Amino acid sequence: MEEVRRRLEEDFIVYDVEELEDGVRFYIHPKREMSDDLKRYLTSLMGEYSVQMRNRYGELVLEIRRHKKERVWINLALFVATVCSTTLMGSVMFGSLLRGLTFSMAVMFVLGSHEMGHYFAARRWRMRTSLPYFIPFPTIIGTLGAIIKHKGPIPNRRALFDVGVSGPLVGVLASVIAIAIGFKVPMLPGRLSGPVIVLGTPPLFDAVAKLMNYNEKLIGPIAFAGWVGLFVTFLNLIPVGQLDGGHVLRAMIGKKADFVSKMIPPALIAVGMLVSYLYDVPDSIWMFWGLITIFFAMMPHPDPIDDETPLDAKRMALGILTFVVAALCFTPVPFRVVT
Repeated sequence: MEEVRRRLEEDFIVYDVEELEDGVRFYIHPKREMSDDLKRYLTSLMGEYSVQMRNRYGELVLEIRRHKKERVWINLALFVATVCSTTLMGSVMFGSLLRGLTFSMAVMFVLGSHEMGHYFAARRWRMRTSLPYFIPFPTIIGTLGAIIKHKGPIPNRRALFDVGVSGPLVGVLASVIAIAIGFKVPMLPGRLSGPVIVLGTPPLFDAVAKLMNYNEKLIGPIAFAGWVGLFVTFLNLIPVGQLDGGHVLRAMIGKKADFVSKMIPPALIAVGMLVSYLYDVPDSIWMFWGLITIFFAMMPHPDPIDDETPLDAKRMALGILTFVVAALCFTPVPFRVVT
């Protein structure tokens, strides 16, 4: 830690050092604004250590701690539980255990691809992040999706952009693959039972169907998993709070994204009211999602360490393309249940 202290003393007065069980705590007082060189140096430590600057009892401290070992068994247990829940709900929906298992494998591939896109982008920037936590839940698809936990600060806006954009784009690619395979694979044995779910298909789904010359009224479990992936992609790319779309927009336009984030919930509620009127849907999902996003909008987005360096032109173009992809995943009425 002598090297760390030497680098700190270029911009701070280090007046005390406390040894911790898993690292060290520097008590510091700024001599000037932290230099970009020091920011880059501290960022380079984040792959091996947790680096956090904070106020502790009125004193400014920099803590450098060894990362705690991940409890991978939790990720594995949740993965197995989600396979079971998606298989169960798929079996109920499609009328056989074989179809249910097929749906489970396809939807886990789609959702897992999304999260692993985030994971590998974060690791590329040496950001500390967990493996995906899948969330089993008895919804229509048997899961609430998956999340990964980021730990520590965000190095810069490019890292924020890369991590935010990678999940949705990889997830869309996985969804398109699932849809295309689903259109080619014959329906597995089983009998459909219970209420019929009428899906609203987004433009991207319709484009794949047209390319594959698919004109049937029914779709199988694999294609449905692809539809789920497109729906989840649109929800995640809504530019609010710390959703993927919020990360991407924050990286693109900086702190102006906070204003956009606050405008999204009323805009979604308005869209929901318009959809209810035009499509005769009494309880549009977009009104409900507008209320949900109020909580996302209330949570301030963490600032990257380097919040001054703007994105390059290629990332800006990719960001615009990403929101175009999100629009192609939107459908006014995602589904209706017909009994």
